[in-house]
Amino acid sequence: MALSLTYVLPPVLGAVIGYFTNDIAIRMLFRPYRAWYIGRYRVPFTPGLIPSNQSRLAGRIADTITSSLLTPEELQKIARRLLQLERTQAAIYWLLQTALNQVKLDAYKARTAKILAGILHDFLGQSLPRLVRILARQEDFLAEQVNQIFDRFLLEFRLSPAQAEQLADWLLETVLTPDFLRQTLVDFLTDETIDVIDQDLREQTTGTYWVVANLFGVRNGLLRLRQFCIEEPEVANQRLAKLMNSLQLRHRLTELFQELSLQNLPVVTVHRLRKQLRELVREYLQTDGPLLIQNLSNSLNWDEIAHLILTRLRNSPVMNTSLSLISEELALIIERYLEKDLEQLIARVIPILDIDQAIIDRVNATSPADLEAGIQGIVRSELQAIVNLGGILGFLVGLGQSLFLWWQANLV
Repeated sequence: MALSLTYVLPPVLGAVIGYFTNDIAIRMLFRPYRAWYIGRYRVPFTPGLIPSNQSRLAGRIADTITSSLLTPEELQKIARRLLQLERTQAAIYWLLQTALNQVKLDAYKARTAKILAGILHDFLGQSLPRLVRILARQEDFLAEQVNQIFDRFLLEFRLSPAQAEQLADWLLETVLTPDFLRQTLVDFLTDETIDVIDQDLREQTTGTYWVVANLFGVRNGLLRLRQFCIEEPEVANQRLAKLMNSLQLRHRLTELFQELSLQNLPVVTVHRLRKQLRELVREYLQTDGPLLIQNLSNSLNWDEIAHLILTRLRNSPVMNTSLSLISEELALIIERYLEKDLEQLIARVIPILDIDQAIIDRVNATSPADLEAGIQGIVRSELQAIVNLGGILGFLVGLGQSLFLWWQANLV
């Protein structure tokens, strides 16, 4: 029995010692998690190897990842894969769809409308007047647009029969009234004017008119006409009204207004009018245009306008169908930009991301127990293989010792 134990114990003890020695060594990589003290002296090998060197391990991990794995070249490859045209377009489309859905919610509509109203008011009330004032200094500002308006509208504009009749009625009822004509006639027939008319008729008329002008003259008739208009205004007004009716002044004015057209003017005059209109518009926009735009902006209810715009956008089928096209165009713009400046962009992003420091902070913030669990989860089978290998090697060493003892006993 003693002889059997002599040959059996060495392999068994070697296997046990090898197995548990490797197991203890592996456990000492992580445990104990904190330092142990006897009095004021720290127990050796506490805490474990990894907890005691966690900061240095974090730095090594960060250096390895940033120098070998997450290099600028690798980050560029990752960015190119992530920012492929299809992915970028899908992301932009999702963002636009999400924004549109948010606008449809009443909770966001008021806030969005307020922001939009502020933008529109600032643009029309502040930015646009300054822009118009600067652009109006250019000689060709709005030249083509004013010429088109002049050629397509003013040059071809004619009053319709109804419009010409209404204009003639307004003119006769408001401006060319009998009383106005009487007052005008009185103001015109001054003594100097009457003398000039009488003298011109005497000198420039011939034939029968000369006889009348020199024998009778028109001075007395014009004086009596003026006196009649002053002393009997009501009768004079009635006479003038009858005269206007007998002359069919309303009909004549209507025909005159219908025939009015810039096309009847000479070409040189038309070109001059178009140039004057262009200069007038430019000067007005340069001087009074900004104030007009500001007053218009202040008079508008931008909150209501913003609500109307958002309601229109929310219910517009064109907006919903255009999101795909907009996202595609934006994705193409981003792709062209990345093809040109991706390398510089990555070079700027890497210091901002501070990947190595983020890795260090993350490793340092991980507790030793969680760090052990993470490493064990990755290499559990490999670590167990080391423990088993220790047991096998211990068994082989003990078996070798037993064989040596057996050989020595048989030799004797």
